[in-house]
Amino acid sequence: MTTAAAERVYVALGSNLGDRAGHLAAARAALERLPGTRLMAASAVEETAPLGGLAQPAYLNQMVLLETRLGPRSLLEACHAIEQAEGRVRQERWGARTLDVDIVRFGGRHVAEPDLIIPHPELPNRDFWQRELAELQAHDR
Repeated sequence: MTTAAAERVYVALGSNLGDRAGHLAAARAALERLPGTRLMAASAVEETAPLGGLAQPAYLNQMVLLETRLGPRSLLEACHAIEQAEGRVRQERWGARTLDVDIVRFGGRHVAEPDLIIPHPELPNRDFWQRELAELQAHDR
């Protein structure tokens, strides 16, 4: 579903398996190819320790700012398809992954559905998201 007006959306990317930088690059390219969507800016990439207490490799993380006419549900479905195209298999919460693509903020919207919560509920708990978001907010004015 598309909306009449484009909205600014912050999307977090993360990878800790395989070609981590390559997975992030593939995600950026795939997001930019979505209908009615333009990649406005990308934060610096940073390496972070894994969350959730499981033994696994470090992550590369990045946040992108999109302008999109897609609605939240359509964007979520596209994010899942992008993850799958990069080999993501959902097995365990907080587990290692080739690619994670999370909608962090979607304009001024608040969404509370079983599989889609916006703003992302982990935003206050992830200092790297806070840094990346602050970096991108200069482009969202």
